[in-house]
Amino acid sequence: MDRFVYADNAATTRVSDAVVQAMLPYFTEHYGNPSSLYHMGQEAHAAVDEARKKVAKALGAAENEIFFTSGGSEADNWAIKGVARKLGAQGKKHIITTKFEHHAVLHTVQALEKEGFEVTYLDVYHNGVVHPEDVAAAIRPDTCLVTILYANNEIGTIQPIPQIGRICKDNGVLFHTDAVQAVGQVEIDVKDQCIDLLSLSGHKLHGPKGIGALYCRRGLRLPNLIEGGAQESGRRAGTENVPSIVGLGVAIEEACRDIPGRTKEIAKLRDALIEEVLKIPRSRLNGDREQRLCGNANFCFEGIEGESLLLLLDFNGVAGSSGSACTSGSLDPSHVLLAIGLPHEIAHGSLRLSLGDYNTMEDVRHIAEVLPPIVQRLRDMSPLWDEIIKNEKKPN
Repeated sequence: MDRFVYADNAATTRVSDAVVQAMLPYFTEHYGNPSSLYHMGQEAHAAVDEARKKVAKALGAAENEIFFTSGGSEADNWAIKGVARKLGAQGKKHIITTKFEHHAVLHTVQALEKEGFEVTYLDVYHNGVVHPEDVAAAIRPDTCLVTILYANNEIGTIQPIPQIGRICKDNGVLFHTDAVQAVGQVEIDVKDQCIDLLSLSGHKLHGPKGIGALYCRRGLRLPNLIEGGAQESGRRAGTENVPSIVGLGVAIEEACRDIPGRTKEIAKLRDALIEEVLKIPRSRLNGDREQRLCGNANFCFEGIEGESLLLLLDFNGVAGSSGSACTSGSLDPSHVLLAIGLPHEIAHGSLRLSLGDYNTMEDVRHIAEVLPPIVQRLRDMSPLWDEIIKNEKKPN
């Protein structure tokens, strides 16, 4: 293999050198328990506090509104189940979400449906964007929560979060957003955007895996996630993962230092990639062309299967995906692509290429070189493609 191109940054990212260097001392030198009163413990405690400041600053939040978790999925579960069970006890048992959320949200609200909650799943239309007026129309007197992701993890479309947040605030309904894909790529201010709860994850922004955070607006007290000790203000027990918390703090500080500058450069690569890939006959870009994350390019190719495409791309030195890494074992077409109206036979032939800080224009050229012959090879082997061509040749 002459060249390897990592184009799956939406699944996970390389940990940055600065993050690694910041984490190392907390494995071997400053390894004390943050709850211990002696000097080494207080060093670790101070490091956790400093990371909390960095996360809070990146979101426009206060330090005491940030709670560290094991990742985005845990933060989603805590926010959604916490609000539902708190307000459900007061008779508010209606939740609003969308049809193309990450499964950390969809499976959580589905579990709550089994507990007697009613869930409204909003349409997202062909461009993969939620209409704020649909959110407003779905709100009822018994609505306890609206949960809508900030940017879709598969097709990269950015949602009108400030407008949705304002609608929720005006109607007295709590608003949660899964911002795992958006943090570090979109400028976020939880106060200005009327966000009550926000989930994020370190490994999507060049931090370590297994660490995330939940922003929970001051005054909103959720039921404890884990009972035990007094960690995280008594709301999530368990000794803190100090090295990873430090890593998350450095990663989010780096990612949010110059969002416009960073994203502009990545978007140049994305746009060049889109232009090249759409030269392939019967290919399509999924989701809005402009209102999308800077590195996300999600395509469908008629007449092929996404899994075969990924294997051949890997053989040719390109790492991509057919959708969310969390559902990579599924043979079903992406629920996201079905939600935006694609038929099953087209949704099966999907490819997500997500570029990031370490990609180059040479990477784009390599993908543009190896992808077209792979698509053609698979089509030459595909009975479905033969059927498509035969139907095209039939007289009207």
